[in-house]
Amino acid sequence: QLQKVKNDLEMVLSTVRSKNKQLEEDLKREEQWYEEQKQMVDTLNKIEEETNTQVEQTSTKSEFDELKSKILKLKTYKKELLSALGEFVDEHFPPPEKGENTKKMKFSAEPAVELITLQEILEILINKLMTTPHEPYVTINESFWPPYVELLLRCGMVVRHPEDSNRMRLRAFHE
Repeated sequence: QLQKVKNDLEMVLSTVRSKNKQLEEDLKREEQWYEEQKQMVDTLNKIEEETNTQVEQTSTKSEFDELKSKILKLKTYKKELLSALGEFVDEHFPPPEKGENTKKMKFSAEPAVELITLQEILEILINKLMTTPHEPYVTINESFWPPYVELLLRCGMVVRHPEDSNRMRLRAFHE
């Protein structure tokens, strides 16, 4: 009987050992599968992050392209406005003739400097405002025809410098 019990126990032991061995192999496979799944999740997370940064860069790039197109449209619009202003000024405010300046000056038959047109005065003022908005004042010199300066002042298009009456700038219409 003892012998039979011993044989039965050895069989059970053998079965348990084989079951343990099989379980250990299953455990190793499961651990390997777990590691592969973990690596896959890490890879997918990296791909997701890269995609998100690309989307952000793309949206930033598209915003940049959008701003670029808006700037081009504004520049085109500015050119159209300047040409329309030039046509209007040429039609309604012809350039000063040489004789007009000498009517008041009895001592000189020819003006000392060539007078600039109203369009050129406006271009100077606009360009000064665009290039140096922190210091938009232009010094009025002899080439500025006084009736044009007076016209701009009376229409409220320009204002004089508070401390120097020989300087003027475009009025800030947006304020």
